[in-house]
Amino acid sequence: MIEPKLKVPAELRDLTEKTIDQAEKAFSLFFDAASKSMATMPGAGTEISKQALSFTEQNMKAAFEHARKLVHATDLQEAMQIQSEFLRSQFTNAGEHMRQITGNVMSATKDAAKGKF
Repeated sequence: MIEPKLKVPAELRDLTEKTIDQAEKAFSLFFDAASKSMATMPGAGTEISKQALSFTEQNMKAAFEHARKLVHATDLQEAMQIQSEFLRSQFTNAGEHMRQITGNVMSATKDAAKGKF
């Protein structure tokens, strides 16, 4: 069975790419501001918050890269393959992020308990 080609005008692809770039720049500014603001807040949960922000930033970068790939998909099969690869990598990354955050929370809890006794 022949997969029909996606007929998206070049102008629409260009506009979509520019929109993705603008959104990515806006998120980059947000993450820079959030990182700077966290640097001024000392506390036990600050490291975990920084890590969570870092993971969120990584996820957003992956989402923007995913969107760029989808813009250039030429048929439905390619789009589905791109989507499948993205979901697989996101699940893998989410599991790793949860393991790291859980480890840090456990470590912080142990450190806090040592300080109290």
